[in-house]
Amino acid sequence: MNCTPNATVKHMIEALGAPHTEIEFILVNGKSVGFEYLIQPDDRIAVYPPFYRLKPDDAVPLRASLTAFRFIADAHMGALARLLRLAGFDTLYYPAIHDDEIANYCAHEPYIVLTRDRELLKRSQIIYGCYIRPNKPDLQLREVFERYSLAEHVAPFSRCLVCNGTLHSVDKNIVLDRLPPLVRERHSYFLKCSGCDRVYWEGTHWDNLRAQLNSLLTPTSDN
Repeated sequence: MNCTPNATVKHMIEALGAPHTEIEFILVNGKSVGFEYLIQPDDRIAVYPPFYRLKPDDAVPLRASLTAFRFIADAHMGALARLLRLAGFDTLYYPAIHDDEIANYCAHEPYIVLTRDRELLKRSQIIYGCYIRPNKPDLQLREVFERYSLAEHVAPFSRCLVCNGTLHSVDKNIVLDRLPPLVRERHSYFLKCSGCDRVYWEGTHWDNLRAQLNSLLTPTSDN
């Protein structure tokens, strides 16, 4: 590929179609470089994705290390956002969210963008992101878990599946008038959302969600 004068290696990578968020480290003539490296004639360039496990000890970091996992999902990632909330992860999402809004959020906070839109991940405001390859939500969640090693950070049923607010235990008497008759009789433990005020209890839906989450966290067989 012919590059324009003073082109950075980041510009070259994205011109070839790969978002910068999908690059873990870069070698130029065998030496690790950052995104700002200016390409020279006859340079030999090798680019490696996040899933590449043999990272050199002296690799130049392309971005600061994350200290927390906060996700923002684009408008097509609603099912994945719900599963991440089920697992206890702060996940910003609403159906009408626009790409410009996502980029603006990322300009102010270190969100990890979840999307199948490569062009969105190329935006300069977005530092962290994951291009989601599978179509099925359960496989999407598994991909995100493996990429960011999330299994040890799981906190099931600590976030509202609808609004992403945090859940806290609440006395049954406080929410008694909001409960269906059978729920009043059979359950004594309740959670309430700090955001939208929804009430959760350990019904059949709870068991189904827990089983779904447990199955997603089970390591896949190598066979």
